[in-house]
Amino acid sequence: MNISVILGHPNTMSFNHAIARTALDILRSRGHTIFFHDLYAEGFDPNLPYSEIEANADLPVYIRVYCEEVKVSNGFIIIHPNWWSQPPAVVKGWIDRVFRPGVAYNFLEGDKGEGIPISLLKAESAIVFNTSNTPAEREIKVFGDPLETLWKNCIFGLCGVKRFVRKKYRIIVTSTLQQRKTWLKDVEQTIMDFY
Repeated sequence: MNISVILGHPNTMSFNHAIARTALDILRSRGHTIFFHDLYAEGFDPNLPYSEIEANADLPVYIRVYCEEVKVSNGFIIIHPNWWSQPPAVVKGWIDRVFRPGVAYNFLEGDKGEGIPISLLKAESAIVFNTSNTPAEREIKVFGDPLETLWKNCIFGLCGVKRFVRKKYRIIVTSTLQQRKTWLKDVEQTIMDFY
């Protein structure tokens, strides 16, 4: 299988990077083809220029590469912290620029964009791993867990990915080494269950 692994955390010593290393090790051990992108390390520009909005826009070469990988991916693993109940801007910008018309979705002929999109993704499954310093009860009671809605419904659901799970690891700032080891075992098992 072709699996896209997208990491969005600026600190190479972060638990997000540990999740990514674990994911890559498991996927390699299972013989998958991996498209791995550490968006911060790559210096990914999250700003969607107006010139890229049209479906038939002339895209920079590096954006075309991301788009081609997304088209042939059988699954996705997205790894990022929860910042203000959102992914970091670099991850959101990657979605804006890569999950584009003609790649992740399309509209019916004659539709100007006001209709319901047609899903184009080949991928059948997606995993999102999040880290957070917000207690679960507060996340649900005060914020309503917007990341779940964003990833499950607004992104992957809209683009045709049927099987989805989002794993949350918290509270990172006070976690122990043993907790992190346990969480990484959960990362391994989740990936093995999906891929």
